[in-house]
Amino acid sequence: MSRTRKWLFGSLAVLVVLFGLGYVLTRPTPSEHTPDELSGRDPLIVEPKVERFPSIRIAKPIGWAAGEAPTAAKGLVVNRFAEGLQHPRVILVLPNGDVIAAETDAPKGNLGNGLEALVAKFLMGGAGAQKGSPDRLVLLRDADGDGKAEERHVLRQGNGLASPSGLGWRDGTLYVANHNAVLSFPYQLGDTALNGTPKKLMDLPAAGNHWMRNLVLSADGAKLYVAVGSASNIAEKGFEIEKGRAAIWELDLKTLRARQFAQGLRNANGMDWNPSTGELWTVVNERDMLGPDLVPDYLTNVPVGAHYGWPWIYWKKYDDDRVVGMPPDYIDEYVRKPEFGLGSHMAPLGLAFVRGGEKMGQAFANGAFIARHGSWNREPLTGYDVVFVAFDANGNPQGKPIPVLTGFLSGKKETRGRPTWVAFDKTGALLVTDDTGGMIWRVSAPGAKPGPAVRPVVTARMPAQRELDGNLEAQYRAGFKQTGGDQ
Repeated sequence: MSRTRKWLFGSLAVLVVLFGLGYVLTRPTPSEHTPDELSGRDPLIVEPKVERFPSIRIAKPIGWAAGEAPTAAKGLVVNRFAEGLQHPRVILVLPNGDVIAAETDAPKGNLGNGLEALVAKFLMGGAGAQKGSPDRLVLLRDADGDGKAEERHVLRQGNGLASPSGLGWRDGTLYVANHNAVLSFPYQLGDTALNGTPKKLMDLPAAGNHWMRNLVLSADGAKLYVAVGSASNIAEKGFEIEKGRAAIWELDLKTLRARQFAQGLRNANGMDWNPSTGELWTVVNERDMLGPDLVPDYLTNVPVGAHYGWPWIYWKKYDDDRVVGMPPDYIDEYVRKPEFGLGSHMAPLGLAFVRGGEKMGQAFANGAFIARHGSWNREPLTGYDVVFVAFDANGNPQGKPIPVLTGFLSGKKETRGRPTWVAFDKTGALLVTDDTGGMIWRVSAPGAKPGPAVRPVVTARMPAQRELDGNLEAQYRAGFKQTGGDQ
């Protein structure tokens, strides 16, 4: 056989393999359950359908035409707060009302090398990502209070910024989470440039499949919490690369000592403090390739020392038999169940609790707003919206997610944008970033009064144990008021 013929046959074989792979990848297994069935305090956990290749169903980003906008829930209206941005993700509303937006994307090479990384980059590019990071912080200012940012200033571009995402501010210091480190900058409210020299506070595991690094400050400003996602789906790249990942870290800003606050969170993103309980809460993107209805992403509290099971376990009692590597001893005894399911493959990112003073109407007076970025591997497409999860007076989530902002999907396997982050502006309206649409939307309830403050839960302390008499049950019962009968 001639060299030319061998080359032709070899090329044909490669094309056949690529065609077959493309055929498999673009014929996803359809889901059998609704998002609501996979949501709430006790979501349906179906039998896994293990996939050798991920099912692909990507919504092509087409942008927003002039005059177009998402659909707001009844009683709410939406307008363009800012447009023409380049992949805006995280936003931070400062005490003076200015808004800092991080224009950012994945760092170069975050998916690794080889054919798998090449295919992944191609697929994510089709979803509007992997276009190169602008590495830019932009300040937006609505000086006249009309709900639109008429001023735009580039605070800083490059010059130490590397896929920046997490943002925080306190007492003249701006905190920024790059994909590989947490930095602090001197910054005074009202400044339109970020010229100071950054100080590195903490190194972070770089890049990986989940490259966003998000921040939240403690109420007293003494500690900074940093969310770091996993480098893979289920540690299939090995456990060495996962060191320090799939976790939330706590950084003491005085001593710069860091400790792992919680772990087993595959890709924790938005974090906020529950105003009723004072607890840290987060939203988490769960694992892929177990079928279109597994595994539900979730919203949960994060007690210190908590473990949520990744990669070995999901939703407390379900083992992932695909994982190669032994779990920690006795993990079944202490792994936690998430508090609230958000549906499978929704990709929740932004999280903001209502605290009081917001002008969103009585229907949204106590709970949390969540931006669901949307699926890339589920048929039909799911997410691509902003939802509200109602909470009761004791700080517990209730019911099912309530749609707040929809209409991002066109109905033709295309999307006009993808909601990414949420935050309240100085007027009490909700700001929503839309990364592929290049927008920040503003959602409000016309004529609504500022909502009442969400009250902290206050409970009486149990009486101190002063002696041991061997009857532990009696001691336990003695701490509670009996209301009749054998309680």
